[in-house]
Amino acid sequence: MSELISLRPYQMEAIGRMHNGCILCGGVGSGKSRTALGYFYAQNGGVLGSTYVEMKNPQDLYIITTAQKRDTKEWEGELAPFLLSTHPEANYYKNKVVVDSWNNIKKYVDISGAFFLFDEQHVIRYGAWTKAFLKITKQNQWILLTATPGDCWEDYAPVFLANGFYKNITQFRSEHLVYAQRVKYPKVERYINVRRLERLRDRLLVDMDFHRETVQHHMDIFTGYDRILYKSIVKDRWDIWNNKPLENGSAYCYALRKIVNSDETRQTALLEILEKHPRAIVFYNFNYERDILKGLDYGKGTDIAEWNGYQHQPIPDSERWVYLVQYTAGSEGWNCIKTDTIVFFSQNYSWRVLEQACGRIDRMNTPYTDLYFYHLKSHSSIDLSIARSLKEKKDFNASRFARSQNFIPRSEAT
Repeated sequence: MSELISLRPYQMEAIGRMHNGCILCGGVGSGKSRTALGYFYAQNGGVLGSTYVEMKNPQDLYIITTAQKRDTKEWEGELAPFLLSTHPEANYYKNKVVVDSWNNIKKYVDISGAFFLFDEQHVIRYGAWTKAFLKITKQNQWILLTATPGDCWEDYAPVFLANGFYKNITQFRSEHLVYAQRVKYPKVERYINVRRLERLRDRLLVDMDFHRETVQHHMDIFTGYDRILYKSIVKDRWDIWNNKPLENGSAYCYALRKIVNSDETRQTALLEILEKHPRAIVFYNFNYERDILKGLDYGKGTDIAEWNGYQHQPIPDSERWVYLVQYTAGSEGWNCIKTDTIVFFSQNYSWRVLEQACGRIDRMNTPYTDLYFYHLKSHSSIDLSIARSLKEKKDFNASRFARSQNFIPRSEAT
């Protein structure tokens, strides 16, 4: 066998601390996928080093990941150095290798004796995915990969249950959760016996000692907006584009955002940034933003390419290009080392999505040291509120914001 597998010292060190049921935690671009497969390789008889040593009858391998990573075949490239493939004719071994999305996790609840690699933390709280996850972990070996391990102790509950620390979710809740009184919906007021939770978490978390050589520079660029029109939306609660009342908090926030995101000063700010950075990725949320971005004059010789729900075009090779990416479609599952610049034309509601988006250019093999992230936003109440949530690593809640603005959904108005 030839020398095929290359692992960095911090990845080797992490593998030495990994164990069944652990959570491999590393930032975007730290090489969690390669490290996880290195662990599987070692667990199945492979010898980590410069020369490939054949595994001995490796287990069937199931990788449960996001639909986007499955569809973009990102894991196929990670599997290749280990001589593994989802295609039997290309797989060196006789074991089965499956890459599928969390949406299909229920398909695998009857599998036993295999190795499951759960990519990204999607087993938070106690929903349908979590119940399938718990059935799988009872009869298979497994590890979980994540860049964001959990916002609260409830997020860790499924992994604690899978490791047998608690008999069921009822025991976990009774031992650690205190609920608020006299509220419409169950709301955790505080946690108790936190020291035990901390000890259990520390037993499972395997942090990768990954020191980035890159330096991220985040810059807020404030743009204007039509204050009169904005105030009219706040006052009248009226959809001026479709000439009808705004039905709910999401529609209310969408209307406010459309006013601030469509302002010409935001377009001007983007073009000024691109004068300094001729090759850049531009993230956006809504279709009307795409229409705006597609209609801008980026200058002679500038190539435009896109990644959205309809098309995935390759990144141009020219000296000047703009790559337009819709957050939901393209915040993960691809990498780019051809630029040092990302412009966020509008803010996303999720801080996890933002972190994943930043990771598209912050890779181990990037030739750049300094990376530039421009966040376009206004001083409007909606933009400032979203920015505050993201800074606190919380997802923005449109309904809560609307209520803070005394917006009453029509279904509740009497």
